[in-house]
Amino acid sequence: MTRLRHAASFRDPSGFVFAHNGVLYRQVNREYQPHYDRLMSSGLYEELVRKGWLVPHDEVDDVAGSGDAYRILRPERVPYLSYPYEWCFSQLRAAALLTLDIELLSLAHGLTLKDASAYNIQFIGCRPVLIDTLSFETYEEGTPWVAYRQFCQHFLAPLALSAHVDGRLRRLLTTYVDGIPLDLASSLLPARTRLRPGLLAHVHLHASSQRRHQNAGADGRHAAPTLPKTRLLALIENLRRTVERCSVRMGRSTWSHYYEDTNYTADAMEAKASLVRRMVDLVAAPGEVIHDLGANTGRFSRLVADAGRYVVSHDIDELAVERNFRETQAERVDNVLPLVLDLANPSPSVGWALDERMSALDRLQGGSVIALALVHHLAIGNNVPLPQLADLFGRIARGLVIEFVPREDSQVRRMLATRRDIFGDYTLEAFERAFGVLFDIVDRQDIPGTCRTLFAMRRRS
Repeated sequence: MTRLRHAASFRDPSGFVFAHNGVLYRQVNREYQPHYDRLMSSGLYEELVRKGWLVPHDEVDDVAGSGDAYRILRPERVPYLSYPYEWCFSQLRAAALLTLDIELLSLAHGLTLKDASAYNIQFIGCRPVLIDTLSFETYEEGTPWVAYRQFCQHFLAPLALSAHVDGRLRRLLTTYVDGIPLDLASSLLPARTRLRPGLLAHVHLHASSQRRHQNAGADGRHAAPTLPKTRLLALIENLRRTVERCSVRMGRSTWSHYYEDTNYTADAMEAKASLVRRMVDLVAAPGEVIHDLGANTGRFSRLVADAGRYVVSHDIDELAVERNFRETQAERVDNVLPLVLDLANPSPSVGWALDERMSALDRLQGGSVIALALVHHLAIGNNVPLPQLADLFGRIARGLVIEFVPREDSQVRRMLATRRDIFGDYTLEAFERAFGVLFDIVDRQDIPGTCRTLFAMRRRS
């Protein structure tokens, strides 16, 4: 028997996730039995699944876990794992609101969330969903919400910093994998946020309370705090209003309006769309996840997803990803997942033993890749030689649809206008030579009305 415990599933004594012959399972340990039985008998599980707030599971008896197993579950698998530091602002806010809504619904059924980790939420397209079935425990009257601090660090602090300081501060979540410390968030937030009752209570005063009570209970005489259920419900509702009032300004960034400013004519764009769709059909296997790198606001991601494929739509520009997510939400697209990714500095492996959260490049592997109007940004904007670009794509892509933008193109001329041209090897011939080492070129087409070229490639075995 091949049973592999998931590297991120070790902190909760209630159970763990493991893979067996390529199928994902969750073990429920015996000590969690009363809480699991309450979840399943109270009607909460069925209502959460019906609303699409919790991944459904089947109980199975043909897979052996460890000797401490009470139940073995086979959860429905999400198409792609993402992490909070890869989400745009509206994704993080949607995940926060879902967590609070689940807590309110749980309390109505006599349970509560013992965890409020952002890593317990995943996205299926634009829809957030809770993936940790073992996050629930039976509620006891008078107990405070044990996950309150975790919620504030994982959700409220980065949302407040994004809304009132700079959206790039959400990337602190890469460093602080247990959430942004509240004392740090409080020190970075402008003084005017103390005039907002929600942020005053849940960030500033919460941080002060942590400092005052950090040694409480060291002598063993600290009384456990109590919180009547009416006040607990008021706390959750107040958190929800505070999160809802966090907003991000939708201005213009360098690339957030690329399609409006592009040098493509309408006919050229239509021709490119037709070529991309046909080339993806050539190289992508049925049912595999497709990664659109440099997706901007997701125009081509949605185009390819029309064929029923699941597309992860990556871009470095946070406002472009924000637009992509909002448009995906508005159109109720459930098979396009927008994410923030800097391919020149992708999300690293972080957490315990650098194994708890996988790097972006490790998660990108195994499917097909679309890279439109991206090569020149990496080769010229980041000084990455073409052979190294080919090596990267060879590592992550079985099938590849990629666009070469020559130096004659107006976008490349604009990039070179303010810097020295040291890119003598940046030519179409050098591009084909570099990628030809690892890939077979199965189609090559010039895009009508432009000087750009599209390639369909398959990686050699």
